[in-house]
Amino acid sequence: MQTLELVADDPERLAVVNVASVPQRSPFRYPGGKTWLVPRIRQWLRARGGPEFELIEPFAGGGIVSLTAVFEGLVRKATLVELDADIASVWHTILNGGGHWLADRIANYDLLREDVREYLSRPHHDKLEQAFATILRNRISRGGILAPGAGIVKNGENGKGVASRWYPQTLRRRILDIVRIRHKLRFIEGDGVAFMRVNAARSDVLYFIDPPYVAAGRRLYTHSDVDHRELFRLAAELRGDFVMTYDSAPEITGLAAEHGFEVRHVPMKNTHHQRKYEIIISRCLDWMD
Repeated sequence: MQTLELVADDPERLAVVNVASVPQRSPFRYPGGKTWLVPRIRQWLRARGGPEFELIEPFAGGGIVSLTAVFEGLVRKATLVELDADIASVWHTILNGGGHWLADRIANYDLLREDVREYLSRPHHDKLEQAFATILRNRISRGGILAPGAGIVKNGENGKGVASRWYPQTLRRRILDIVRIRHKLRFIEGDGVAFMRVNAARSDVLYFIDPPYVAAGRRLYTHSDVDHRELFRLAAELRGDFVMTYDSAPEITGLAAEHGFEVRHVPMKNTHHQRKYEIIISRCLDWMD
């Protein structure tokens, strides 16, 4: 997928950002993932971050922003917060001693010989197996969607069916890479908004806030109910700098204006090659220039 980036906020001057050139750090194939935003996140963290700062990602999901920030030394450490229990099982496993097990489980799983549907239909009470089942479901579902009712890939890329996005050696390498820097990562299973509220007075924290979007959140995520007005009110109280990303919805641009935040529209191409706009919101976006 290629993404179009706004240059100097001029819709007539577009630079093409090939997301294939951005290091793929996350084991997730995440709907609403922010790989396309990584060049802008680098700009922001180089302008506002540094070795004295912690990055908090209160809606972590696939965690690409936190992973990029830590791997590239743009912050001292990162804290990922996620409410979804299945996604949480993956982060708990990788960061708390089960990463090698998960990497080997993925590498040794024969997707073409196993009865995938039967395996995924079982309850997985063991946290390690829950983590593996989550990665498996994420890689074979349409668009990587983990929300209830998501369908499984049929034809896939080049007719490979369910195996078209199953790259076991690549996933193994990504997981082991994260294990190597896990001392710089912290994971908390819980409410990201509540965690922001607890840390609001800290001056050594930066926040990347990527909540479920207004239009697509219910379809893409198990936990999609967000009080957007409360989130904006809380963002205004944060002592540390923040960047929020959203879909370009009138409700959201209205809340940004109400709180005096700056907004930039970023045109991009989605997986269907349709041009759409997402927005970046912060108190000050001069670093984008």
